[in-house]
Formats: sequence, C-alpha cells, structure tokens
Amino acid sequence: MDDHLLNVYNRIPINFVRGEGCYLYDTEGNKYLDAFSGIAVTGLGHNHPAITKVITEQAQDLLHISNLVEIPEQSALSDLLVEKFAEDARVFFSNSGAEAIETAVKLTRLYGHSKNIDNPKVVVMSKGFHGRTNAAIAAGGSDKVKKGFEPLLPGFLVVEYNNTQALMDAVNADKDIIAVLLEPLQGEGGINVPSPDYLAEVRSICDQNGLLMIVDEIQAGIGRTGKFFCYEHSDIVPDAITLAKGLANGVPIGATLIRAPYHELFKPGSHGSTFGGNPLSCRVASATINEIYASNLLENATKQGEAIINGLRDKLKGNKHVVDIRGKGMMMGIEFDKEVRPMLPILLKHRMITNPAGTHVLRLLPPLIYTDTETELLLDTLPKVIDEYFA
Repeated sequence: MDDHLLNVYNRIPINFVRGEGCYLYDTEGNKYLDAFSGIAVTGLGHNHPAITKVITEQAQDLLHISNLVEIPEQSALSDLLVEKFAEDARVFFSNSGAEAIETAVKLTRLYGHSKNIDNPKVVVMSKGFHGRTNAAIAAGGSDKVKKGFEPLLPGFLVVEYNNTQALMDAVNADKDIIAVLLEPLQGEGGINVPSPDYLAEVRSICDQNGLLMIVDEIQAGIGRTGKFFCYEHSDIVPDAITLAKGLANGVPIGATLIRAPYHELFKPGSHGSTFGGNPLSCRVASATINEIYASNLLENATKQGEAIINGLRDKLKGNKHVVDIRGKGMMMGIEFDKEVRPMLPILLKHRMITNPAGTHVLRLLPPLIYTDTETELLLDTLPKVIDEYFA
C-alpha cells in the first residue's frame, strides 16, 4: 500500500476510514477509542458538527486568494488570538508548527542584528522538539533527530530543561545570546513537566538580560493542558509564541504571535507564505476556538485529565515496570522501564490507539471532549494492555 511513499514513517498497521467524536473506525467497522487526537490535533474530536459546517460553508465560497489582498477571516482569527495573548501582539499565519518555528527563528536573527550582534544565538533545551525543518531540528535537543542532516544551522546552544542555573550560566558566558526558546511542557521529549516556578524564572532571566522569551505552544497549547495557552499556568506572558496542531482541529495552520516592539522588526518582503492564513484554515480555527469556550473544554480538559492521571496511578500502583505517570490536563505520559512501541499492536487489539513520546513513554493526548464514559473506558482498557505487555 505504501510502496510509492517516501519511507519516513514507522506506521502502525491500521487503516481508519471514519471518525466520530472520540472514536475511530477501521475498514472492517471496528471501533477504537482515540487517545492521541492525531498527535494533539483533533481536540474537538472527529466530525464535529460545528467544524464540519464551517468547512462546508467556506468551501462553497472561497478556499484561497493569497496574502496579496486582505483576508477578513485572517483578521478575525488574529483578533481572537491577540485577545487571549497580548493586546500589543501581531500574528503571522503559516501552515504548520515547523513553519511557525521558522518564523520565530527569523525573529531572533532580526532581533540580534538590531542589537548589532553578528552571530546571534538562541538557548534551547535538552529533549526539546520543535519540528523537522532545518531550523527546527537545529533548535531541538535530540541528537537522533539531527543525525544525518549536518551541517546544522548554527546559532543554537542546548542547556538542560528545567534547570535555571544552567540557563544563567550559559547567558553569563556568552554575550551573543539574544533569546530563549522552550516548550512550556515538553511533548516529543517524553511529556516532561517543569517545576511550577520554572517559566517564571526563565521570564525573569530574559528580562534581566534583554532576551526574547519564545514559548513553543504547538503541542501544549489550544486548551490541551486546561488553559488556552500552557504558559498561563505560570502567570507570565512570553514575547512570542508558536501555535499549530490543535488550532483548526485537523485543517493545517500555524501561527506565530509576536509582541511589540519585536513584531516591528518584520517589514513587507521580509517574510511570507503562499497558503498561510487562507480563508478556510482561518475560519475553521476561529470556529475551533469559539467551540472550546462555548463547551467549557478548558475546564473539561482539567477534570478529565486529573481523573485519568489519578485513575492510572491507582490502577498501576505497585507495577514495577511503571517509572512515572505525569502530565497536565489532557497531555499525559506513562514512563516505563522498557521501550513502549511494541505495546502499540496490543493497544489496537484492545481497540484503543495512542503513540509513544520518545522510547520509554506512552503518550496520552485524548480529545478535549472526553466525557466520563471515555475516561472510564481508557482506565479500564489501558491497565489490561500494560498487564498483557509485561506478562
């Protein structure tokens, strides 16, 4: 089936043909509980009526027109995002998280040169992941992701995540550092939750040293952790954030939000996108945001996430193979003492699907619309899968 596709995905042997709410259906009509939302994308679940309606209506009007003219749907979405981020911010729309990161990296170069620094550097984090374009992999903390793509884009310095002393040491040692880029809760690196005061301390270090603080909200944002932006758990405001994944419930879109005065570094012609911010993706994103609030999904993510974590801790208590159970809202991980990928076929056998984060962490990214029914089903199914895997 995949004979003519580039061999870059280690696919799970399943073919889904339909989705409804929190469930997926394969070619034989079997029903599966979705516990990963297409990697934190379909937060509203599958075939959500409000999203389907907007897609249908917009497809009948206009899909694409180009950024050379005004796009009302783009302006409306930017208003929604800026209202939730910072009133002095401006937005650039792209098509993916990696493109949003590219925009953020270009911001750091512009900022560094504005300070007459010829080789501006950005501090990034161990185990960090920001995408798979050249700039994104250079900004990541995974040697495995970087392998084979050397020479990497220069200008990135990796320090240990959740270690403010390491950050301060790096900043004090190198005056060419002009920004810090990090995830508020690491996703691909293993669902790593920082200490409660970590982001506030990073914000303070950035303020004291004139550094940009850029927060990658691509996986952890859009309500995933129980706040619209994950950084809101720390009562700070970054200078820029990147968004994608859950922003339009499956329709591709990315966004980079930049506060004043830094957004003024971009001028006409210094950046752009052919498809970014088209009428369809922007209208669907606006509908997604409105539905999150109309259905109180931030509160629901907190409630169901806590129920899942507490339930798993109770049911897996005493399992010697479980190293840790951690997360925030509907972004959770179970760390084991052995690799988890071989567990995935057992999950399918029990009619449930999710995926790993790293090698030893099973990642749970359920749709934000889980009810007690789905939470109870997950808590009933997953321990059986784990027992079977370690039997």
